Amino acid sequence: MNVNLAYGQGHLGVEFPNGRTTVISPSHKPGLDDERAAVLAALAAPIGTGALAAWLRSGAKICIAFTDITRATPNDRIIPWLLQYLAECGVQKNQITLLNQLGTHRPNTTAELEKMLTPEVVRDYRVENHEPENHAAHVQFGVTQGGVPALINRHLAEADVRIVTGFIEPHFFAGFSGGPKGIMPGCAALETVMSNHSERQIGDPKAAFGITVGNPIWDEIREIALRVGPSFLLNVTLNEHRKITGVFAGDLLAAHKQGIEFVRASAMQKVKEPFDVVVTTNSGYPLDMNLYQGVKGMSAAARIVQEGGTIILACECSQGVPAGSPLDKLLRSAGSPEEILAMLATPGFVRPEQWQAQIQALIQRRAEVLVHSSLPDEVILAAHMTPCGDIAQAVAQRLAARGPESRVAVLPQGPLTIPYLA
Repeated sequence: MNVNLAYGQGHLGVEFPNGRTTVISPSHKPGLDDERAAVLAALAAPIGTGALAAWLRSGAKICIAFTDITRATPNDRIIPWLLQYLAECGVQKNQITLLNQLGTHRPNTTAELEKMLTPEVVRDYRVENHEPENHAAHVQFGVTQGGVPALINRHLAEADVRIVTGFIEPHFFAGFSGGPKGIMPGCAALETVMSNHSERQIGDPKAAFGITVGNPIWDEIREIALRVGPSFLLNVTLNEHRKITGVFAGDLLAAHKQGIEFVRASAMQKVKEPFDVVVTTNSGYPLDMNLYQGVKGMSAAARIVQEGGTIILACECSQGVPAGSPLDKLLRSAGSPEEILAMLATPGFVRPEQWQAQIQALIQRRAEVLVHSSLPDEVILAAHMTPCGDIAQAVAQRLAARGPESRVAVLPQGPLTIPYLA
């Protein structure tokens, strides 16, 4: 049987063995008939709070936080619609700052911002990249559970009205994306994020896809976001074609909670038993633009792979690991995944992006990981994984080695589907 795997800005057709292959995809949700009307209606009649218009007053400083280029949020649609709504409420352009929720990611270029927001928005409005390493660009709101300052971007913290945008999907250690994640870690300082994503918290069994209750990472994200003050949420949900399936606007927590349950119903897929081989993607572009993001696809597959089995990740990685990034340097500094885990467990050892290396190494304790990408073999090997030029051949070899009863699962949309064992 042929399965199209989401890969880059297209698909990768792969032949899988009939009778031994289970394809696991999200329950399909149709796109809304009129996305713009749905967004504007949600702003006018939000969840758990008054209409966005009631939040506005003459001369108010407004900060709109939007997701960066590594996220699939249709910013090019929802941001212009949001700005139109604000204009019709009498808000002037010079009252608005658009802040890119980079978290600890690199700043986006002007060309990238124009692609994300439209050239007109970048031309007509103040657009700023978050600065996670600039201490002066933040305001402190107490301390984290780890005792470091809880620092949030000054543009967002000092705004009279905060509007946090994004999209909701399962998240591999925070439970779900969207909601307060747009504030913390989206607009938080590097040291704050590193404390929240510590080795201890990442290693907590409740720091996983679909879990918010009792998840220490999520609990702290929510707490710090609320310290900043009231924020208005505009989150959407998407189907595999990046069409908007739902709009969740209003109170930061109440609106997000409704969005979470909407996503849970379609994304979480139950399976009866683990598989010998699991082939996954990272949902295609922009989510598969680098290997850093690809760990999410691995994490989805790891939930249903047999101990000692094989995970094959199809992730284009058009922008590398990225090369020279903290993750790249950390992976290259170690001789094996076990050495990475030993380093991270050493008291006082802290590195940016260590959480991604930690999760990858924990997955590799459970299963072999192969990667099909556009990267040179040397880069994949330096990241302690095995290059995979031919997915179909690799699947056939692993199944043959594990016997006639062995089976393969395929997640063509990667972490847009979260399988779990019954």
